[in-house]
Amino acid sequence: MRRSALPRIALLALIWGSAFLWIKLADRGFSPVEVTLARLALGAAVLFAIVLVRREAIPRSGWLWAHIVVAALFANAVPYLLFAVAEQHVDSSTAGIINATTPLWTMVLALAVRHQKSVTGWQAAGLVVGFAGAVLIFTPWRTASGLVSAGGLECLAASVSYAVSYIYMDRFLARRGIGAVVLSACQLLVAAVQLAIALAIVGAPTPHVTAESVTALETVVASYEALVRELPHQWLMFEDVWDAAEAAEPVYEMVPQASGLRRR
Repeated sequence: MRRSALPRIALLALIWGSAFLWIKLADRGFSPVEVTLARLALGAAVLFAIVLVRREAIPRSGWLWAHIVVAALFANAVPYLLFAVAEQHVDSSTAGIINATTPLWTMVLALAVRHQKSVTGWQAAGLVVGFAGAVLIFTPWRTASGLVSAGGLECLAASVSYAVSYIYMDRFLARRGIGAVVLSACQLLVAAVQLAIALAIVGAPTPHVTAESVTALETVVASYEALVRELPHQWLMFEDVWDAAEAAEPVYEMVPQASGLRRR
């Protein structure tokens, strides 16, 4: 991994970690589907505006769009929705810490599908220590309020979904000549369509709009989602997905603890 990627890794870790605070606040006024759809739709709008200003080309290949649809499902629609649902039942710090296990699942799945052929001794040790640390943090043998709760399992499923998306994107979308801004915009747009379909099917209760929930939603959808979350993610994906994910994890785990909200 290049040294030039380190500042972006730090930025990405800090932003990803603080996201769960804003999702928790937004959940107080809007349904999980509405929160997720707003993140995706407004984030896509901001990015497509950038694409237009920069006059970048949109992919025309049906083959590429098919892969973007799959990537959007596993990298955006499914995990975003699962975290929004989960944070109705668990603390934002719990959601953030569980999400920090994503690099561990990524390595496990990469080995399982032979995307990564082998691991070094240090990587294997890190994998064992990482999973052991997650278990010790949540002590599931003492309480069911964290990892083994419904909300905890939803967070865990979202983390695995992210891991699936990293492997899929590295295999089918990275290094294909698609700019990071364009790919991010396309993924968010496709995921927004997927969530719009879900919203039409399941419906949503009347929003309980408050200044707090609106502010949180605005923060997580516009500046956060489009400009400082998805773009650094794609930049790192195009450089070295495995090293980037592993390097971001230590900061990623600390931020949710510092900014977490208790369940209310």
